[in-house]
Amino acid sequence: MKKLLKGLIGVAIAATVSSAADYTIKVSHVVNANTPKGKAADFFAKRVGELTNGTVKVDVFPSAQLYKDEDVLRALQRGSNVQIAMPSLSVFTRITPEMQLFDLPFIFRDKEHLYKVMDGAVGDKLKKKVADKGFIAMEYWDAGFKNFSSSKKAILEPSDAKGQKFRSMSSKVLEEQFKAIGGNPQILPFSEVYSALQQGVVDAAENPYANFYNSKFHEVQSSYTLTDHGYLGYLVIISKKFWDEFPANLKPLVTQAMREATIYEREEAAKDDETIFAALKEYEANSKGKFKIYTLTDKQKEAWRVAMEPVYKKFYDVIGEDLIKETIATK
Repeated sequence: MKKLLKGLIGVAIAATVSSAADYTIKVSHVVNANTPKGKAADFFAKRVGELTNGTVKVDVFPSAQLYKDEDVLRALQRGSNVQIAMPSLSVFTRITPEMQLFDLPFIFRDKEHLYKVMDGAVGDKLKKKVADKGFIAMEYWDAGFKNFSSSKKAILEPSDAKGQKFRSMSSKVLEEQFKAIGGNPQILPFSEVYSALQQGVVDAAENPYANFYNSKFHEVQSSYTLTDHGYLGYLVIISKKFWDEFPANLKPLVTQAMREATIYEREEAAKDDETIFAALKEYEANSKGKFKIYTLTDKQKEAWRVAMEPVYKKFYDVIGEDLIKETIATK
């Protein structure tokens, strides 16, 4: 009986050891797990486990538990404590100036055009430029188009921006964008934007639905104009050091899981936009005229494109004239 019991224990231990993952991938991101990016990171972890039959385990660390976006690139180059991250596209402009393409105003006609650029020749060229800096660029994830908001004057025509103080990310393209319409860019970290708007340090800002609503900017802005003039997104990258040493037979499975996660993330981002916009409309209805959402006419949008177009030429040498024109021409 004792021999039988020992044998059963031995089998159980062996099964536990054999079922343990042979490889672990740590994923770092800076947003809440309930956001589209957070949900997609967890979806990726689940699919990797399924596709590799548990050989590869993915641990996800949300809300900057491991690294902030500005620190994760250096950590990925080391490849020891994190293997995958999905920083904002703006983070890459420091190492790959051509990525400023995504900051250009009205460069994307709509979401369909954006995805064709990202998933096509232009997107591949930009991935290769990021790869030249020591990373493996995997997929583009979505955060949404930006819209203008203000507490001073509703921004419907380019002239409405004149003299307004706009919060800006640290981006030469965005600074030129605001200057082109007579605005005064004020560079501020995102964490300080709410108080800056509340105290009048800045009058206006640009944000997609999620950032605008979840950060409660609607409480300190009187208008939100659906311009869709700019874009925010992410690029999923993996440590080259880690990937070079990763088994060749497992790479296609991880790549497949990431492609599926990308489709899922974009679908979740679209759903999130619908839900949040509905919440904004409800807030508008209950605000007693203190907050209003505006939609531009085609004529107004064309006026914005004309006003912003000179910004492109200023960055021909930095981003590449051919790359900008290829983006515009993408069908």
